[in-house]
Amino acid sequence: MVHGQRVIGWGYEGKCADDLLEFVNENSAIAVVDVRLHAASRKPEFRKRALAERLERAGVRYLHLPELGNPKDNREAFARPGSPAAEAAHARFVNEVVRTPDARPALDEVVRLSGEGVVVVVCYEDEDSRCHRSLVMDELPALLAAG
Repeated sequence: MVHGQRVIGWGYEGKCADDLLEFVNENSAIAVVDVRLHAASRKPEFRKRALAERLERAGVRYLHLPELGNPKDNREAFARPGSPAAEAAHARFVNEVVRTPDARPALDEVVRLSGEGVVVVVCYEDEDSRCHRSLVMDELPALLAAG
């Protein structure tokens, strides 16, 4: 978590939309930020439109930020935290996605939302350590410090 416990990660692997809503409610979140490159899913309830509608009916903002998505060819190594392949994939994601001019407005939006309340950063992987969203969240404190 970052920004005074205001940005938290959540993955839908093995879960349903009701689980997300329960998590959102337990944490009094105001928004869900989807950091999948493509907000598509084999689970219909996690497809962009269905997820957005479900959250909005519950009074929670939904924002898809594909600028913070992990390229498909960079995902596999994330499943092996601590391995040389994972380290290389993390470095690639940080250098080619998170720290690019295209990503900055998206990161700034997450920071802005976190100033209003708790934000849940969502992607597929259950564990933050196996997902690029952890690197997105790691970038936020530096942006907050920079003002």
